[in-house]
Amino acid sequence: MEWSPTVQSLAIGRTGLHNLLSPAGRGAPADRVGGAIERARRWLLEAQHAGGYWEGELEGDSILESEYILLLAFLGRQESGEARQAARYLLRQQLPDGGWSIYPGGDVDVSASVKGYFALKLTGHAASSPEMQRARRAILAHGGADAVNSFTRFYLALLGQISYEQCPAVPAEFLLLPDWFPVNLYSISSWSRTMLVPLAIMSAVQPVRAVEPSRGIRELFLRAPADWPPLRCPGLTGGTGWLSWDRFFRGVDAGAKWCQRRRLLPLRRRAVEIARRWMIERFAGSDGLGAIFPPIIWSVVALRCLGYADDAPEVRYCLEELRKLSIEEDDVLRLQPCRSPVWDTAIALRALAATGSQSTAAGRAVEWLLDRQIDKRGDWSRRVAAEPGGWCFEHANDFYPDSDDTAMVVMALAEQFVAASDLPGDRGEAWTRMTEAIARAERWMLAMQNRDGGWGAFDRDNDSEFLCYVPFADHNAMIDPSTPDLAGRVLEALGCLGRRQDDPAVDRTVAYLRRTQEADGSWFGRWGVNYIYGTWQVLAGLAAAGVSHDDPMMVAGGEWLLVHQQPSGGWGETPETYTNPSLRGQGNPTPSQTAWAVLGLLSAGLRDHPATQRGIDWLLDRQRADGGWDEPEFTGTGFPRVFYLRYHLYRIYFPLLALGRWAKLPDVR
Repeated sequence: MEWSPTVQSLAIGRTGLHNLLSPAGRGAPADRVGGAIERARRWLLEAQHAGGYWEGELEGDSILESEYILLLAFLGRQESGEARQAARYLLRQQLPDGGWSIYPGGDVDVSASVKGYFALKLTGHAASSPEMQRARRAILAHGGADAVNSFTRFYLALLGQISYEQCPAVPAEFLLLPDWFPVNLYSISSWSRTMLVPLAIMSAVQPVRAVEPSRGIRELFLRAPADWPPLRCPGLTGGTGWLSWDRFFRGVDAGAKWCQRRRLLPLRRRAVEIARRWMIERFAGSDGLGAIFPPIIWSVVALRCLGYADDAPEVRYCLEELRKLSIEEDDVLRLQPCRSPVWDTAIALRALAATGSQSTAAGRAVEWLLDRQIDKRGDWSRRVAAEPGGWCFEHANDFYPDSDDTAMVVMALAEQFVAASDLPGDRGEAWTRMTEAIARAERWMLAMQNRDGGWGAFDRDNDSEFLCYVPFADHNAMIDPSTPDLAGRVLEALGCLGRRQDDPAVDRTVAYLRRTQEADGSWFGRWGVNYIYGTWQVLAGLAAAGVSHDDPMMVAGGEWLLVHQQPSGGWGETPETYTNPSLRGQGNPTPSQTAWAVLGLLSAGLRDHPATQRGIDWLLDRQRADGGWDEPEFTGTGFPRVFYLRYHLYRIYFPLLALGRWAKLPDVR
């Protein structure tokens, strides 16, 4: 078989990769490590779906259930069984002092708490009940409904609690601005884009579903809504003077509302029609608009605003995608923000490869991943002329492949050249297909590199920081700039494909990572909590690119991990670090974060350091008899300061990956 240049580089690097799998374990008894690996591997193999993929539950906070109830109330279904089931789950999530937090161990979040309180009232919970009294006291103590964010305000307006005047203006005319204009639809992040378009339709129509006064929440208002404080993206400092972007966008907001009140909108009909077409076109090949919960919710509202009936195919499609995010269990209903099969499958496959696993399970996973490589042009192609070649996070999201999943899948596939899998069918044909897929993905990733040397998730050079001053931007995700963790992961993938220093793309990335290292040696983690995640991923990327263990950047990163190991031997960190970075590296130790730290130390050349051994011991000591680990903490990040995640498989495949990499065990199937 004639191998492509990419595969030739993989073959050349096989010796180095094989060394990762050769027996050289020291420290913990080999049989103990081997037993732990075998138990975790068995757990993971048993969790594989019949289709060949892995998909763990993706858990968010209570806003998912409360927002679902609020949508059902808009549709007149607040008395339905599913609404009551979701309300029961909300009650289980309530904090002892009455409010709701956005991650376990977090403080009361006023937006989550107001939505939770409103959802419970809509489903028949009396304001006089003890749980509602506790919730009301907590909300009022944290600023009342006056302090909620923009998305919560939209729900309150939708259900008649406040006027749309108190919501950010989302003028549909925004969609008419050309790509070359500094502010346009594609200058904002993909996830904001998919929310903004249906919200633009809603903002144009301003629908209201009145609820009975007894089920309203006026008792949560400290002031009249007209006197509520202005909305602002968290973390912004300064920039509020007369000549600031903050003042400019607030002026635009006021002007848009003035025009809407006086119906001075000659282009509105055209803009709304463009928004409708844009939204519906992106239903195709997707698990809902953007394949994530908020845009799907707003799509339902937008379709109703446009006159679509409940039984219209488009409305049924959106509601069905919401149903797929639902998990019914023990008479309660909870929802996921999206589904994570591509991500889970790629990491599970890497964990199995790290232990030398050879099985048909790996072959089926490879085939499943190959079938999901996206060959269509999405929103990213507005700025990038490359051929398609990426992967998305979910089952289907053709318009939004991302660099993170693509890099992880590339590494999972490339590692199969070392930890050979019994691929179904003719091995030569399967490997040819795999190498062609890797080559397409490599070209796509390189084309998506930002001008600063890093990578964002979904777009290239999506980094116009002035857009963070738009009032709508208080979800802290208006743009998609380079982040160290993402740059480190793509760098690791490129290194796995044979690209090293002196390659222009690699050199730009290494320079970016050198610039973004914190003074204490750590790196910020955008997509995982937080500095442990970022530091691990950057160290892994630098090592794969051939950066020396003696490089000051590598030494400082390894030292940071060593300093933040806890007396128990584990590592932990909480989402609070996004608000207060001085808390970095502090928190209850968790299996996933301990595994990340161990992997970071291995990348820094510290395999035989006592701290690495203690980290391995921590994982061994806390493994359950069934091969898994317990991890109730949220160690995934959606939007920093706003939304966090618990990936239910993180507690399995990351410890397995760390144990396998450390032990360098041969195949012991």
